[in-house]
Amino acid sequence: MHVIIVGTAYPYRGGLSAFNERIAYEYQQQGDDVEIYTFSLQYPGFLFPGKTQYSDEPAPKGLKIVRKVNSCNPFNWLKVGREIQKKRPDLMITKYWLPFMAPCLGTIERQVRKNRHTRIVSILDNIIPHEHRPGDRLFSRYFVRSTDGFVAMSKSVLTDLDLFDTQKPRRFCPHPLYDHYGDLISKEDALQQLGLDASQHYVLFFGFIRGYKGLDLLLQAFADKRLEERNVKLLVAGEFYGDPKPYMDIIEQLQLHDRVVLHTDFIPDSHVNRYFRAADIVTQPYKSATQSGVTQIAFHFEKPMLVTNVGGLPEIVPDGIIGYVVEPDVHQIADALVRYYDEQKESEFTTNVREEKKKYTWSSMTKAIDELQPQH
Repeated sequence: MHVIIVGTAYPYRGGLSAFNERIAYEYQQQGDDVEIYTFSLQYPGFLFPGKTQYSDEPAPKGLKIVRKVNSCNPFNWLKVGREIQKKRPDLMITKYWLPFMAPCLGTIERQVRKNRHTRIVSILDNIIPHEHRPGDRLFSRYFVRSTDGFVAMSKSVLTDLDLFDTQKPRRFCPHPLYDHYGDLISKEDALQQLGLDASQHYVLFFGFIRGYKGLDLLLQAFADKRLEERNVKLLVAGEFYGDPKPYMDIIEQLQLHDRVVLHTDFIPDSHVNRYFRAADIVTQPYKSATQSGVTQIAFHFEKPMLVTNVGGLPEIVPDGIIGYVVEPDVHQIADALVRYYDEQKESEFTTNVREEKKKYTWSSMTKAIDELQPQH
């Protein structure tokens, strides 16, 4: 097949780029011809909460990536749509994560559809965003109408899709493993590379820090004296996407300076393995969620997890087998972490993670996409 992916890719950084590049490699391994159309402008500066949108890592090898899509320019959408329409790819994949992108992606899709050949599939991160803005539903409806079929990575997103369409074909396929973030180095090497005290235990919070991700709950849980007595520290690795002051205030008020290690710059891909391999357990204390790429990085690095009972997280983390599922509650989070250390669960959960991770292959994702046949 000739496959075109429209969405985030190098030189942009983060999970969206990682996903699109990794699925492009998967199609290449299957013998398909793949191109990625990424953004010349992804977000206007005022909409981007981080320090920079761009990667300082080397470009991914062997991928054809063209920067042509301007998310804010309707004339560009028509031009890019017509260009792809004329190329007549057999399959076009868009990744949908934010209603802001709906006019751009939806208009490109409408142009491409005119060739009456290309099958258009969207992989849905969210259809209703975590942080609501006016016009979200209107934009998502516009996008859904231009797409032939959908793959959702959590059952909650599949349910949300019903608000906009109940007829078009859809599949549920869990987020595949992120398996390109480096080797499974030893815990000792990881701690040494991060300059961390090997006599302490570390709980990891990883990824962009946004309000819905519940870092405030986790910080409050770390005020529990039982965790201090067990030499457990919190390692926070990721960039603030918002005001850091509320989190710093909690650290100050609860006197957590010696208990929390903050690495709050963007973590480059080549350093990700250090953080996951240094940790005893990975926490996702989210207040709302659909699915999370962090879970799939934890699977790759064979780490037990503590997640909250929101969105698709409990679908991926069987409670008491590879980790814990708790409510987004300070006391439940603290209790589960204390239990993890007191019952010495790391070895048992890690063994189970190794078995469970076999489910989450990229070939499962391409198979789900290929099974979607448009209704004419």
